[in-house]
Amino acid sequence: MKGIVLAGGTGSRLFPLTKITNKHLLPIYDRPMIYYPIQTLVDAGIRDILIVTGGRNSGDFLRLLGNGKHFGLAHINYTYQEGEGGIADALALAEHFADNQKICVVLGDNIIERDIREAADRFHNQPYGAHILLKRVPDAERFGVAEVAGDCVIGIEEKPTIPKSNYAVTGIYMYDSTVFEKIKVLVPSGRGELEITDVNNAYIREGTMTFSFLEGWWTDAGTFDSLLRASNLVAQSAARTQPAPLPDKLSRGEGATA
Repeated sequence: MKGIVLAGGTGSRLFPLTKITNKHLLPIYDRPMIYYPIQTLVDAGIRDILIVTGGRNSGDFLRLLGNGKHFGLAHINYTYQEGEGGIADALALAEHFADNQKICVVLGDNIIERDIREAADRFHNQPYGAHILLKRVPDAERFGVAEVAGDCVIGIEEKPTIPKSNYAVTGIYMYDSTVFEKIKVLVPSGRGELEITDVNNAYIREGTMTFSFLEGWWTDAGTFDSLLRASNLVAQSAARTQPAPLPDKLSRGEGATA
C-alpha cells in the first residue's frame, strides 16, 4: 500500500501565521506539522509516500524533508496542487503515483496519539473498497459525521448543523484504485470544491466501505485553537514517555553506596 499526505491549501484560518509559510510547516510542539502524518504512514509500515503541496512555499517542503532519510525512507515523492479545489481534487493528483495500488491518505494537519497499523493491515486484507477511521468527539459539527448502524457506515454528512452521531470521520482514508474514477465524476460542492465526503459516500452506496475506531487522542491543527491543542497533546504525550528524573541528591551523586 502506498501513502499520500495532502498538504496543500492556503491555511487561511491560520492567517497571519500562514502569510509567509505553508500551514503544514508550522510547529507542533517540537516538530513541523508535516512530520506527524508522515510518521503515521511510516508507523503503519508504508514506505512509498507522496506529498501533495501547494501555495507559494511548496519548495520549503523539499528543503525540510529532502529525500525522507529522517524517517528511514529511501525517497519521498512530491506533486503540486494549483489553487484550492478541495481534498478530492488534491487526491486526484496522486493517480499516477498510486499506479492501481491501494492507498492510505492522511490530511497534513491531522495528529494522532497512537498508530494505525491494525487498520492498515485490515485494509490490506480487504479485497476492495475503502476503510475510514472514526473518533467519538464532543464537537462533531466541525467534521464529516458518520451515521453507523451495527458494523456498517450508512452515510456521512459534512459539517452538519445537527449531527446524527458524535462519530467524526478522521482525516485518514484508505482506498482501492477505483477512488480516482469516483473523483472524476464528482460535482463541485456549494463552496466550489470536490469533497472527500462525496468520495466516501460513493463507497458507502456500493456497500464497500468499512471502518475502525481510532484509539488514543486525535486532533486536527487547522485553527488557532486546534493548533494549540495539538501542541499541548503532543507535549503531554512526550512528558509521559520520558524517564522520570532522578531524585535531587542522586542527580548530584550524593547518597550512593558502593
